[in-house]
Amino acid sequence: MDSPYKSIESALQGVRNMRSEGDDGNIKLVLRSGKYYFNTGFILDETMSNLSIVSYPDENVTFSGGVEIPTEIINNDKIGNTKVLSVDLNNIEISDFGRIKNVGFSRPSQNSFAELFINGEPMHLSRWPNEGMIRMGKIIDKGSIPRYDDFENRGAVMEYDSLRISGWKFRPDMWISGYFHWGYADDALMIKDIDSKKRRITTDGATLYGFNSSYAWNKWYAFNIKEETDAPGEYYLDKEEKKLYFISPVDKIESLSLSVLEQPFFDIWKASNITIEGINFECSRSVMISLCETENVRIKDCKFTNGGNLGIMVGMGIKPFEKYLHAGIGTPVRGIIGSLQQHIYEDTDLNRKGGHNNIIEGCEFYNLGAGAVSLGGGNRTTLEPGNNIVKNCLFHDNNRIEKSYRPAVHITGVGNKILNSEMYNSPSMAILMHGNNHEIAYNYIHDVCLEVEDQGAFYYGRNPSECGTVLRYNLFANIPDIYNTCSVYHDDGAGGLTVENNLFYKPGKFTSLIGGGSDNVYNGNVFIDGQIGIHADDRLRNWGKALIEKDGLFEKRLNEVNYLKEPYITQYPYLKDYIPNDSMPKRNIVDSNYFISIKKITDNEKALDMQNNKVMEIRNIPDKMNTISEIITFISAQQDIKMNPEWNNIGIR
Repeated sequence: MDSPYKSIESALQGVRNMRSEGDDGNIKLVLRSGKYYFNTGFILDETMSNLSIVSYPDENVTFSGGVEIPTEIINNDKIGNTKVLSVDLNNIEISDFGRIKNVGFSRPSQNSFAELFINGEPMHLSRWPNEGMIRMGKIIDKGSIPRYDDFENRGAVMEYDSLRISGWKFRPDMWISGYFHWGYADDALMIKDIDSKKRRITTDGATLYGFNSSYAWNKWYAFNIKEETDAPGEYYLDKEEKKLYFISPVDKIESLSLSVLEQPFFDIWKASNITIEGINFECSRSVMISLCETENVRIKDCKFTNGGNLGIMVGMGIKPFEKYLHAGIGTPVRGIIGSLQQHIYEDTDLNRKGGHNNIIEGCEFYNLGAGAVSLGGGNRTTLEPGNNIVKNCLFHDNNRIEKSYRPAVHITGVGNKILNSEMYNSPSMAILMHGNNHEIAYNYIHDVCLEVEDQGAFYYGRNPSECGTVLRYNLFANIPDIYNTCSVYHDDGAGGLTVENNLFYKPGKFTSLIGGGSDNVYNGNVFIDGQIGIHADDRLRNWGKALIEKDGLFEKRLNEVNYLKEPYITQYPYLKDYIPNDSMPKRNIVDSNYFISIKKITDNEKALDMQNNKVMEIRNIPDKMNTISEIITFISAQQDIKMNPEWNNIGIR
């Protein structure tokens, strides 16, 4: 207490010195209140096992990956006729401001550019329109289409109808973002040219499916436009001038910071019995904590905020692909998500080396640039569980930069768990699942899929071998129903999921969407106030038939895990019926559920085995119930419903 270490670096070196002297016992590194700045991350390898990094009781400790800008050097300035504030960055020690990258569906998840934070709140790059998006104009050239192996990378050409755009001075780092074709596939593209005479925008490169303007969700906005720095919360960083322009949303600026850290604060590798507790992590461009080949690592009661990427990743990612691929094989790497999702699409039994018995508990993730947690662990070949757990965590207001397919939790591998957590205010899905035998229980998932089409709050698909996961005692609520969104999405032949004793209130256009798959079980659930209870189709008999043809994608994925041998043949005996297959969904059991004021219980009874369900029509269902207790109180008031006491355990404990 009287002579503390002066830096995290020196304290960690002290731990290493003790280890080199033969002390392998438990060491606790205690931090007093204050903000600790990181310009580089630290590797905690196996020699650093049996270590706790904790805040002093009742003191506030923050790890920052940013650089503070003195408020006294803020100047009054103008962009055109708009009054703004500015800072000359020539005397600020930032050597690299990063760069804006193509981000979106099938793009690698990477570090962000330098972001501005005022009084601990994130600002956003100047944009037009200031809120929301506008409909796409007439498409002159949809551009090349990488999804169909056209890698010419020819940009798209789109007409616009606003004279405002013609007033922009063209600069080489102007961007547009939006849903350029499908409503589940966002993207961001640099602008190559603005033709003010023809009122056309040409993009610098292609988007995965090409441009389209015929769907309601085909919308876009422009960003990093200097002239559009015109609203509170916006900023523009002129890299040539090394000058920062911004409009503050508050009258009194107490702190001004730019994110700089390009590495995880901690890269925990092959270590065991490490605890990180009571720390706030903020203001970085990278994944904040990486775990790989770890055992019994606990991250407890921490906050992860104002980052440009994820909060925590458990397991390896994939080095970003050089080509713009929907799927491919890449190189495993620690500390960056990269092209993980595209790799898993091709290499479905990837062992991410997420270790075992790691737990993320009591943490809050908010204002992050992408999703929040990537949770790997376990072996899909042997079905050995990882038993890595996310528990009692709060996820909200993330996806500031990367939106679609960047969930609060991406759960992969085998036998991992998401328990007693709350997820809300997300443009896309809450949970993206790959793998087997996971447990998703007691979570409150609401107000997600706010911007997308053809997605679910819980989503998995296109791999019939991903079986054994259970969703139980979760509450899904207030999912938009404008587009094709749902609470639980079994996409493109996905099966083997058990959905039991969950509550669904205003659960999307569909509560559940079973896209041609088999062996799903719905038991003891309560469906309240929706359009369609369970949509089921036989897409594998028509437009999805190629998936299940001989030597097709499904046969490849089943063979990857030796589905006719142990342990798969014992754990999932129904898989033996999948090839050859008449492609009609089978053994989808819907038993002992309550359907309350659901306009249509199902739109395909032939694909479902409906048993012992109760259909009820109740008037005066509240237009909006926003809390767990409101919804449970409403359900308990219905005399015909048998209350399950476990519903009272939903949410953060």
